[in-house]
Amino acid sequence: MKVKLFDFEDETDLEKAMNKFLDDLNGEIIDIKYQIASFAQGEEQIYSFSAMIIYYQ
Repeated sequence: MKVKLFDFEDETDLEKAMNKFLDDLNGEIIDIKYQIASFAQGEEQIYSFSAMIIYYQ
């Protein structure tokens, strides 16, 4: 069993990276975990879109 982690500030970047990984995957997906976090940095709002794919290869 293996895991692949993704973390981006933009949800479309996360989507593109995950789709590329899944297109290239020669294995079985066990689970996908998804999370959104946000926090303030000064007066700016920062977002983190992350995912973990658990798979067999």
